[in-house]
This record gives sequence, structure tokens and C-alpha cells, in this order.
Amino acid sequence: MRINRRIRVSPVRLIGPEGEQIGILPTKEALERAETLGLDLVEVSPNSRPPVCRIMDFGKYKYELSKKDRQAKKRQHSFQLKEMRFRPKIDEHDFEFKTKHVRNFLESGSKVRVYVMFRGREMAYQEYGRKVLDRVAEELKDIATVESAPKMEGRNMNMLVAPRPEVMKVLKQKAEQRERAELKERERAAEAGEAMPDEQPGELQESPADGGGDRTGENNE
Repeated sequence: MRINRRIRVSPVRLIGPEGEQIGILPTKEALERAETLGLDLVEVSPNSRPPVCRIMDFGKYKYELSKKDRQAKKRQHSFQLKEMRFRPKIDEHDFEFKTKHVRNFLESGSKVRVYVMFRGREMAYQEYGRKVLDRVAEELKDIATVESAPKMEGRNMNMLVAPRPEVMKVLKQKAEQRERAELKERERAAEAGEAMPDEQPGELQESPADGGGDRTGENNE
């Protein structure tokens, strides 16, 4: 992304700091307008004819993009540990209902602590709890792996299941697709439209480099 005096092509379609369409101007004049406002001239759509530039605070723009990227990455790694409780003598309907919820958690990328809670004399029949957890693992083996085998902790028998690597890969791809879609949407918002059909800009000319060099703090993306 080129900014300020690094933009060599002239003329450009200029968009104001509030998104207003200013029109097609020589690059030098567009840059002077940006400098008058104490802002930057940013080339937001270099492949358009003429290229689209917008007057904006480039430092703030970069910060907002970086902030959104960090938030997106944080979402990818912020999957919570979910829990689902079963009983040692659970009926078929409840088993299917709870197992379906565990599957949903796994498909969203979360690990799940599946446990069987024993009450009173049920502690004497821990094998029933083990059978329930083994069955859960079997039902979910297409999308989950058992990270921690069933074991007793107090009155609970716990098992930890996690999404298979291929499931996480799909989730990552979907997250990246969302990121790209959001980026394109931001770019479209910055462009605020392509060239109008009734406008016929002349042949693009390469303008000579303006003197004075780059302003302090400019970045070449």
C-alpha cells in the first residue's frame, strides 16, 4: 500500500476523510489537500483506473487493522473448555441429547470434559460410569480424540476429549476465510465505489517524483 509521495501515478480518484467522493484530480493536488488537513494520501485501490486514493490518518488506519487482526487471532485461540455431565444409569434419550451437545462443542473447536457423577451407593458401581464414557468416546471417534482416559476424581469419573487435527484445520480455514472477507469489506468501504461509467479519465501519466523526499514517519507497506 503506497502513501503520500510514494504514489507516482497521476491522476487519481480522490475520496475525502469522511468517505465523500471528491473526483479525479492530479496526484500532486490530492497530496496537497491531504497535507492541508494534516492527514495522509493513501492508495486504497491501485488496480482501479484511475487508482483510488483516500485522505486518512494512515497511522490510525494501520493501528485499527492491527487491532482487528489481533482480535481475530485471539478468537482462534480462545476456545473454552466445555463440560458435560452424565449419570451412570442414564437413559437412551438423555445420552443421545448430551452426546449431541458434546459433538457441537467439538465442532466449534472446544475441548470437552465429559464426566459421570456418582451419588451415594452408586460409588459401588463405577463400571457403569466407565461404560458410559467409553460409549461417548466411541460415538465421537469420527471427530474427537481422547486426551485423558477416564479416571476417578472424588465422586466424578472424568474424561477429556478434543477435536481431531483435521477438524481444527477446517475451523482454521473457515476463520481465515472470514478474515479475508472482512478485509475485502474494509477495502470496499475505503474505496467507496469504483469509477463511474460516464466518466472517461484520460490516459494515465506517470508524474515525476515530487521533491522533498518522504515525510517523517511514512511507511511503505
